[in-house]
Amino acid sequence: MKQSLTLGKVTKFIGLGFLSTIKDLFTGNIDKEDFKTLLRKTIVPLASILLFIGLWHMGAKALYNKEADFKIEKALTDQGQAAADAMEACIASGDVSCKPNTLPSPSQVWDSYKSLLRDHNIIAADKAAFKEKTAALNEKRVADGLDEITYTGRPSFVDQIFRSLKTVFAGFLLALLIAVPLGIFIGLSPTLKSAFNWFIQIFKPVSPVVWYLLVFMIVKTLLIDSNEDSSFTISFISVGLCSMWATLVNTAMGVSSVDKDYINVAKVLKLGSFQKIFKVVLPSSLPLIFTGLKITLSVAWMVLIAIELLAQSPGLGLFVWEEFQNGANDSNAKIIVAMFVIGIIGFLLDRLMLTIQNWVSFDKTDAI
Repeated sequence: MKQSLTLGKVTKFIGLGFLSTIKDLFTGNIDKEDFKTLLRKTIVPLASILLFIGLWHMGAKALYNKEADFKIEKALTDQGQAAADAMEACIASGDVSCKPNTLPSPSQVWDSYKSLLRDHNIIAADKAAFKEKTAALNEKRVADGLDEITYTGRPSFVDQIFRSLKTVFAGFLLALLIAVPLGIFIGLSPTLKSAFNWFIQIFKPVSPVVWYLLVFMIVKTLLIDSNEDSSFTISFISVGLCSMWATLVNTAMGVSSVDKDYINVAKVLKLGSFQKIFKVVLPSSLPLIFTGLKITLSVAWMVLIAIELLAQSPGLGLFVWEEFQNGANDSNAKIIVAMFVIGIIGFLLDRLMLTIQNWVSFDKTDAI
C-alpha cells in the first residue's frame, strides 16, 4: 500500500497521474470516480489517437490516388493510351520514378523513422571507428599542443536532435538569466516599470527572423577573428532573446502582486534587500515566474526551428529544410517524423518544467 501511494505521488508530481490509475485498474483497486477519470484521461485520448491515425491514413490515400489519377490522365492527354497504361503500371509497381510524392501515410512515416535510426547506428559506428583509428595520432597532437583531428562526416538525425536540445537549453538559460533579475527589479520599482514598459511593448512582438538578423550583425563582428562555431552562438542567443519576454512580464507581475503584508513583515524584521527578495518576494511570486518560464521554454523550442534554418546550425531546423529541398521519395515522410519528434520533445519539456515547479514551489499544479 505504501509503495502504491508512493507511485501515485510520483506520477502526479511529474504530471502523469493517470499512470497510477491504470495500475489500480489492473490490480482491482479502483472506484467509480477513478474509473471515470481513467476513461476521460486515458481511454478517450487513446481513441482520439486511433481516430487521428485512421483519418490520416484515409487522407494520405485520397491524396495519393488524386495525384496518381492526375499523372495517368496527363500521360493519356499528352502521349496517348499506351503511355497512360505504362504510367498506371509504373505507379502500381511502386517505382520511385513515377510514384506520387504527396502526404505520406502513417506506415511510410514509421518506415522512415526506422530508416533514420538505422542511419544513426551506421554513423555512430563510423564515428567510433574514426575515433579508434585516430586515437594514437590525436594523443600525439595534444602532446605537441595541436588540436585533435575531429570527425567531419554528416550528423545523424539523433545527433541533430541533441544539437537542437543543446541550443534550446542554452537559449533558455540566457533568457532566464536576463528576464528573472530584470523582472524582479521592474516589479519592485514603479519607476523602472515605467522606464522599461516601452522597451518591452516594442520588442516583445518582434519576429524570430529579425532577432536572428540582429544577433548575426553583432556576433559575426565580435567573433570575426575566432574559430568558434558561430552558428551555435548566434542560434542560442537569438532563441534566448526571442523567448524571454513571457518570463520577464510574468516575473514583474508576480513580484508587483506580492501581498503588501509580507513586505511590511520584512520591513519589521529589518531584512536586507537581498534577504527580502530571496525570502519573501521570490517564494510568493514563484507560480507566476514558472508560468512564464514554461511559456519561454515552449516558445524557445518553437522558434528554434526557424532560427536553426537561418543560421545553418546542424539541428532539427536544418534537417527539415534540407529534406524539403532534397525532394527525395521519402523526404516528406522524414519531415513528418521530425514534426512528431519536435512535438513530443516539446511535450516532455513542458512536463520537465511542471516537475521542477512542483519541486520548488508550494503551489502544486496538476497537469493539463
